[in-house]
Amino acid sequence: MSIDKDTAARVANLARISIPDEELENVAKELSSIIGFMEQLNEVNVDNVDPMTSVTPTLLKKRTDVVNDGNQQSKVLSNAPDTREGFFAVPKVVD
Repeated sequence: MSIDKDTAARVANLARISIPDEELENVAKELSSIIGFMEQLNEVNVDNVDPMTSVTPTLLKKRTDVVNDGNQQSKVLSNAPDTREGFFAVPKVVD
């Protein structure tokens, strides 16, 4: 697929990118080469290839999913400028 200057200008407008008219020809060629490479990638047979998240096989560490409060109330509140009855105290902003 080939991209012309008008299409490159339209894509730039949609992307909110300002491209001078003298550079539109180069941008059109670059977009055409990108689309050509994507078409080339579409020809690759990946039917028997498993999806990967990394090039090296790794297993994620698993832990039990337990809901708790963390038992760190005093540590969390230690950085607060004002606390009351175990909660953050903030000034009233709405009457």
